[in-house]
Amino acid sequence: MRATQQLQYAIYGVFDLAYNGGARPIRIQEVAARQGIPTRYLEQIFQKLRRAGLVESKRGPGGGYLLARSPEEISLADVLLAVQGVLLTRSGADRNAAPESPEFVWEFIREGVEASLQRWTIADLAREAARRGVNRAQTEPSMYYI
Repeated sequence: MRATQQLQYAIYGVFDLAYNGGARPIRIQEVAARQGIPTRYLEQIFQKLRRAGLVESKRGPGGGYLLARSPEEISLADVLLAVQGVLLTRSGADRNAAPESPEFVWEFIREGVEASLQRWTIADLAREAARRGVNRAQTEPSMYYI
């Protein structure tokens, strides 16, 4: 498994929707600014997440992105598969191993990584962020008094 920048940004984006949005849509520009991700790149990533059924978009005033399923139902494996398509890749040189090589080790590694990523959900990330005191976005517009 390779943790690409695209995967990191996808996890940060989905986490942000769960942690800061709840049931309300969030503009992608807000997510990008909070997470330090270029907006255009995050738009491309969110298109993959939308096609995978992890996020949905709402158009118009008050529109934006929100989770398509509850954070408890979205695992880190779901996010990884949505943006990368595979859990574990090997270089071409590794695939030409001698018959005496323990090729089965890659199956063990893949199964272990997959089980770990399936176990951790976006809800788990949000709970851990709250436990560690990660600031949440302001959900109510500020009131100005004259």
